[in-house]
Amino acid sequence: MILPVRIFDDPILRRKARKVETITDEIRGLAQDMIETMIRFDGIGLAANQVGKDLRIITIDPRPCGFNIDPYAIINPEIISSEDIMEGEEGCLSLPGVYRRIKRAKKVKVAGADIDGREIVVQGEELMSRVLQHEIDHINGNLIIFYPNGEEI
Repeated sequence: MILPVRIFDDPILRRKARKVETITDEIRGLAQDMIETMIRFDGIGLAANQVGKDLRIITIDPRPCGFNIDPYAIINPEIISSEDIMEGEEGCLSLPGVYRRIKRAKKVKVAGADIDGREIVVQGEELMSRVLQHEIDHINGNLIIFYPNGEEI
């Protein structure tokens, strides 16, 4: 099911999302709806608060990053390591038409759980690293328009 995407002035986008304590069928269904929504709106990533859910869930589509891997969800993602710095353009489904140059880590490792509750570690470089950091920023209540080193494009 395609979910409505919350726009920048929605207060849920500025709050730190709650940890998912138990992965239920409802959580798995939300993750699937988020993947469908992300794809429908041509996103590479989506956070649960962008669809009005106060939960630490992100979805990622690795295909635009050059990987032949289906889109997936990460429950309770946390960055466990990062390396180097890169700067690049970012947009956001919650900020239509807004693009900023943002400095991010060039490489990251993110730990979390898949929709079956198994612990996973995802590594990202370049665009994949940017997407992971952007979506984790979302569930921490941060938007690119408030990023300290961001520049309007």
